[in-house]
Amino acid sequence: MSQSIPISWSKAGVSIPLEQLPLEQLPNTDLVLRCQEGVCPDKAAFTELLRRYQSHVDKILYHLAPDWQDRADLAQEIWIRVYRNIKRLQEPVKFRGWLSRIATNLFYDELRKRKRVKPPLSLDAPRNIEDGEMDWEIASDGPGPDEDMATREFYSHLHEAIADLPEAFRTTIVLREIEGLAYEEIAEITGVSLGTVKSRIARARQRLQTDLQVYLNP
Repeated sequence: MSQSIPISWSKAGVSIPLEQLPLEQLPNTDLVLRCQEGVCPDKAAFTELLRRYQSHVDKILYHLAPDWQDRADLAQEIWIRVYRNIKRLQEPVKFRGWLSRIATNLFYDELRKRKRVKPPLSLDAPRNIEDGEMDWEIASDGPGPDEDMATREFYSHLHEAIADLPEAFRTTIVLREIEGLAYEEIAEITGVSLGTVKSRIARARQRLQTDLQVYLNP
């Protein structure tokens, strides 16, 4: 009677070609390469990239424009631009930094456009309606009875302090402290030298510490 011999697949040295792997198991670089093949980007591979990096784009836009109500529209425009230009990415391994650069550049393009087109709105001014004027009714965002007022106040002032930074400082501090990018990646995204990146981050930190001194050293 013959005996069956168990085979250990972990020792058999069997490997599956990358092209046969499910998209969700492919590394980012291979997804980018698939998008760069053919006339148009591979839609399935691009959809997988979008799934992996949508939260990354949302996080950048949230910290750059926390009070914008149309961030989803801007995020959509970012991905349209990525789809149209992904074939131009010469180093697929740097897709994340390239995506961050597109997001920040598009944000500042939109910011400059809004500054030119939309005058500032005073919430103290009465609103004109057909029957006369009425005051703005702003819902209170004060803390509830069970919330920590000091913590809420700190983060409120932190967002304001970041928003008040010069554009170049705000971009670098967001990419460094919130996105966790390396100095070299930030230099590539912003198009300035490594020394300039470090200087901007240091000055942004100093300004934030000054603005929030009352909360940092109670």
